[in-house]
Amino acid sequence: MRALPPTTVARLPGYLRSLGGLASEGVTTTSSDQLAELVGASPAQLRKDLSYLGAGGRRGVGYEVDHLRKQIAGALGMAEERQLVIVGIGNLGHALATYSGFADRGFVLVGLFDTHADLVGTRVGGHVVQHVDELERVIDETEASVAIVATPGSAAQATTDRLVAAGITGILNFAPRTVRVPDGVDVREVDLGSELQILGFHARQRAARPVAAPVAAPAAEPEPVAAD
Repeated sequence: MRALPPTTVARLPGYLRSLGGLASEGVTTTSSDQLAELVGASPAQLRKDLSYLGAGGRRGVGYEVDHLRKQIAGALGMAEERQLVIVGIGNLGHALATYSGFADRGFVLVGLFDTHADLVGTRVGGHVVQHVDELERVIDETEASVAIVATPGSAAQATTDRLVAAGITGILNFAPRTVRVPDGVDVREVDLGSELQILGFHARQRAARPVAAPVAAPAAEPEPVAAD
């Protein structure tokens, strides 16, 4: 497999999600046109992305859905289990902790952490919330490599620093603040507020567009009057 450009990597989960939908409907093969339409990409872009995986469709047949799913899943590292911890079990962290899709994507949730006395010791999604003081010990014992940060913005950077120092190499940050990480650590920022603001911008743009006036139908020509 060739090295994947970051833009291709960003599109692979969408391809995988659409292929999963096709598989659930009993579809066994798909064309580049069909799959591209499902994910909102051009067929040429999709074929180029899949070529990095060595995935080529058969002429007249297309792509085998199950085989392509396995190829993309392998490229995304889903064939290997990765241990995951979540820091911050407020409303958002609670919802993430009960998410049922981690296992399907190759992640094993091994720890939940918070500082609030009313949360520590409670059970969420089958896991007991531990005090954040236990963070480094659990990461060391479970060999966790991925973390979700769902803390308030004021605690995001300090939490990230602790996670990195403990050996975490991948962070999904839901806190409303951008965090800094050293080279060798990947961070993905998920800012729900910004995404909603972008949706609001597009909604405003649509509302501001002038409504085109309906085109009047051409007037009917008068019928000729017969001469006497």
